[in-house]
Amino acid sequence: MPAFSGEPTDDIAAALGAVPSGAPASEVARRLLDLFTGGSVPAGTRLPPERQLSAALGVGRSAVREALAALEILGIVDVRPGSGTYLRGAASELLPQTLRWGLLIGERNTAQLLELREGLEIFVARLAAARADDAIIARLERSVVRMRDSIDELGAFAKADLDFHHALAEAAGNETLTDHVHVVRSLLQVYADRAVHDPAHAEQAVAEHDAVLAAVRAGDADAAASAMAVHMATATARLLDA
Repeated sequence: MPAFSGEPTDDIAAALGAVPSGAPASEVARRLLDLFTGGSVPAGTRLPPERQLSAALGVGRSAVREALAALEILGIVDVRPGSGTYLRGAASELLPQTLRWGLLIGERNTAQLLELREGLEIFVARLAAARADDAIIARLERSVVRMRDSIDELGAFAKADLDFHHALAEAAGNETLTDHVHVVRSLLQVYADRAVHDPAHAEQAVAEHDAVLAAVRAGDADAAASAMAVHMATATARLLDA
C-alpha cells in the first residue's frame, strides 16, 4: 500500500478513528497495530503526539501512553525523548511482535495453545519433508544424536530438541508459519522446560524425533506429518501433566 500522502501525523490520526468509550490501553494498542500492519505507514514514520492520538481515539492520554509503552517493549515503536515516537519496521517485520501481543493480551487457554502448536508443527513437518536439503537433514541428524547422547542431562536434551524443531521450521521455508510456531512455543515455554523430566520420557522423545527425521530424509510428507502428529500427541500429554 502507498504511504500517506498528506502530513503523516494528521493522516495517522485521521485513519485511527475512535475506540469504544472507556476502552483500555490494550484496545488502543490493538487499534494502532491494525493500522501499522496494514502497510500504509512506512517504517521510520513519526507518530502523532499523545494529545493528538488521544483526541483521535477518544481516550485519555494515560491509555495512549500505556499503549505506546507496551508497543515499545515489544519493539514495534521507538520512543526518542525530545523527538517523538517512530514506527520501527515495515508491516511484514511487525508480524512476530503483533502475534505475540495478540496472544498475550487475549484470553489464553493452555490446552488451546497446545492444539494450535500441534497443527502448526505437523504442517511444518509436512513442508520440511518436501523441501529439506542435505544441509538441513544433516542438522536434524546431529540434533537427534545430541538428544540421544544427553538423555541423562535434560537441559542439553531440551536444547537439542529445540534445535531439531528450528531446523525443521527453516526447511519449511515459510516465515509466516515459522513466526506463528515460535510465538506459540514461547508462550508454552514455562511448561515445555518441565515436560521431559526423566530418562524414560527422553528415550520416547528421541524415538519420535527419529521417526520424523526418517520421513524427512525419505521426502515423504505424509509420513513426516504422521510422525509429528504422534510426537505432538505425547508431548502435549506431557505438557498438560506438567
